[in-house]
Amino acid sequence: MTPLCRLDDIPDGSAVGALPDARGRDAVVLVRRGDRVFAWVNNCPHYDRAPLGWRKDAFLNGDGTRILCAAHGALFRIEDGICEIGPCLGQGLTPVSVIISEGTVCLAG
Repeated sequence: MTPLCRLDDIPDGSAVGALPDARGRDAVVLVRRGDRVFAWVNNCPHYDRAPLGWRKDAFLNGDGTRILCAAHGALFRIEDGICEIGPCLGQGLTPVSVIISEGTVCLAG
């Protein structure tokens, strides 16, 4: 298991980036809802290699109800990653399998 962060590092209702690549870009977006964490590859399906956030850990829309692609304005459901508004309507973010073990969010497998 690869540890990504502590669960407490993600405020409830917020999102953070994790697993920086060689350029320092976070490869994974983690969104916390209570004791659950939803994890997605940090790429918009509308255009490959387009990161979702416009700055570090800025992955959600204004009211925190959707994941926002700052480049394209697409809005994705947090629970299943499906685009509800934007140029990639109906497409989805790529899920990342994570588990929470002893308060640490880890890549599964």
